[in-house]
Order: sequence, then C-alpha cells, then structure tokens
Amino acid sequence: MIEIKPQKISASEVSVPGSKSYTHRILIGAALSDGVCTIHNGLKSEDTTHTLEALRQMGVAIEIDGSKFIVQGTKGMLKPRTEPVYLGNSGTSMRLLTAVAALGKGIYTLTGTKRMGERPIQDLVDGLKQIGVNARSVNSNGCPPLEIKGGDLAGGSIALKCGISSQFLSALLLIAPYTKNGIDINVIEGPVSRPYVDMTVEVMERLGVGIRRDGYERFWVQGGQTYRSGSYTVEPDCSQAGYFWAAAAITGAEIMVKGVNRKSRQGDVRFVEILEAMGCKVSYQKDGIQVSGKDLTAVTTDMADMPDMVPTLAVVAAFASGTTVIENVAHLKAKESDRLGSVVNELSKMGIAVSCSDSGMMITGGNPGGAEIDTYGDHRIAMSFALAGLKVPGIFIKDERCVEKSFPNFWEVFGGLYKE
Repeated sequence: MIEIKPQKISASEVSVPGSKSYTHRILIGAALSDGVCTIHNGLKSEDTTHTLEALRQMGVAIEIDGSKFIVQGTKGMLKPRTEPVYLGNSGTSMRLLTAVAALGKGIYTLTGTKRMGERPIQDLVDGLKQIGVNARSVNSNGCPPLEIKGGDLAGGSIALKCGISSQFLSALLLIAPYTKNGIDINVIEGPVSRPYVDMTVEVMERLGVGIRRDGYERFWVQGGQTYRSGSYTVEPDCSQAGYFWAAAAITGAEIMVKGVNRKSRQGDVRFVEILEAMGCKVSYQKDGIQVSGKDLTAVTTDMADMPDMVPTLAVVAAFASGTTVIENVAHLKAKESDRLGSVVNELSKMGIAVSCSDSGMMITGGNPGGAEIDTYGDHRIAMSFALAGLKVPGIFIKDERCVEKSFPNFWEVFGGLYKE
C-alpha cells in the first residue's frame, strides 16, 4: 500500500508507454506474418507479456532487444502445445488468442486467473463454431478455461454477438486472412468499444491485408492472405495519457502528453473533449496534446466507446460541481473487476454521492476525503484513484503493483509530476 500526498505539480510534459491495444494486435499480426517483423515502442507489461509468451509457446520466435520486439513470422503455421497456456487476467490475450489457437495444430487449453474464469467469452466460442472450429468452455459456463482444436480453417459466414466485447470481432478478423475461403461477419449485437475495431482493421491494413466493411455491421476478409513482415511502430497509449490529462483537470495544472495525435484511432484520445466540456482548456500541439485544468462542471456523456476511461472520469467528476452522468457502460461489469461496482464503493468511501445502474453511473461532485482504496486487482482503479491523492490528503492505494498489468512504470511517471 502506498500513500499519495498532495503536492504542487511541477512537470509540464509527460511521456507514456506504447499502446497496449496496438501492441497485442501487432504482436499477433507479426507472429502470423511472412517474415521478420521489428516492433518499435511496443508495451512491455504483464498483459502484453502474456500474449508474447503464449505466442512463443505456439512456436513463434520472439526476441526482445532493448525497446524492440523482433518477431519471426510463421505464415500462420503454429506448433502444437500440450501444456495449458496461462494468460493471467488479460482479457485481450484470452480473446484474441482463442481465435489464433484455431489456426494451430492439436488441442490448445487457454487458462487464467480466478477472475478470468468469470469473464464471459461464449459469444466468441459460438462465432468460431460457425466456421467449423471445435471450441468449448471447459467448465461449461461460457467462461475460460477454454479448449480449442486447431486445424485448417475453411472460413465462412458468422453471425456474431459483440454486446460484451468488441474483442470477439477483433479476434475473428485477425485470423480471417488465414482461412481458405475468407470470412463474412454479420454483427448482430453491438459492437461496444467501436474504436478498438478500427484499431484492429488499421493493424491488418498496415500489415498488408485487405478488408471490406459496412460500418460496424458487416465485415468481409478474403482468405489466402498473409500479413506482411516489416518494421512497425506502436504509438503512445491514450488510455495511459488520460491519467495525466485528468491530473491537470483535478489540480489546475498544465500537462502535455507527448507523442499523442488527435487523429489517433484510439478512442480514448477523445477523453480530452470530455475534459474540455467540463471546463478545461485543451491545446493540440504538433508534439502532443495539452490539458490546462480549470473550474470543473458536471457533464452527461456516453462512454460506450471509452470504457477504460470511466474510472478516470468518475474520479474527475468527484471534483466537479453538479452531477456527472456516465451512460452505456454495462460492459464494464465484465472487466478486470466489476468496474461500476468498484468505482462506486471507493468513491463512497471518500464521501462522494455516487450510484450505478446496470449500464451507467452518477457522481455528484463534492469535497472528497481521504480513504484506503481497494483496487480489486484492477490496474485502472489503482491509477485513477491515485489522481485524487494529488488534491486530497490521506489517499492510500492498496496493491499498488497491480498497475504492472498495463503501465509497469506508472508510479515513476506519476511521481515525476511533482519532483523537481
């Protein structure tokens, strides 16, 4: 447990690591590619390491050289694995690699933490079954562990539900080029978190694969394609940038996150627009995006496409006048923790009036007090509530090392806000 003490922010610029979402996707594309891929600025974290190690266990040669990943592509030919593949509580790893395993040989077992065993994935399993993949939930509860029998994939048509996670769609898209006849996906529910679908499509196109789409409802990918080897750079993570923009909002400081571009496909880059609506000044510069904190007022906002920023916004809302309403985030219940319930519990401890429904949250700003914050093993709860400690004395963050899931040096970068 660590204590966050209010201090004057002296830093005006912050650098954050490479995008977690892009790193997972580019690692998988590189692993399936036709040669050697060099990935620059890829995120090294607990989650991305689970993906990297799983790919190694499936026969992919991956070398880490300083800040680079060097991946030897397999042309989609993965090796059998008799031992279970452990993926911790990385939902992205579990969902994307469930589809990847369908390209391999033999039976793969994918497993993870106790919480992973509660995170629903049946809609993806059903999608794979529609193209002939023998996949099942080992405990017959629609959650991991999973067994997937790999083999030659013919492809075909899929009616897919994506109301819980857009990653079900991303997973199927990523393997589609390696089917014989291609895949035609009709999305019959959702998708939530739409920008992550755009990121998947962007990675596929960067690696040389053609894809046709009708908005977010229909996707066609021809079979017999191969990802192209080459050199790829991962852009900074906008979810991680959000903590520092929020720090500016709460404290009245000016903070620029370097290397972030407003044209990014990452949906979380739009978090600055919400902060602007709450009263902050946002400046788009050639080398980053700067937020200047001002007096904050409440907003009503749909966060379906920015679920990872909900805990951050909730903490900012605790310092705003009025009642902030966060809408369309039912899918947060299936994250690393039940993020709706977790946020309500911890803000309540701080004396903030907060409530949640099945699909949203209401936070009435006030005068937050100190509290010991339970993190539920959830990196985003830890990082979001640390922000409150910049303004409020007596904030203690339990299990602070859970940030290693996505941002291993978070406390170092966070401390750099106020160290001369």
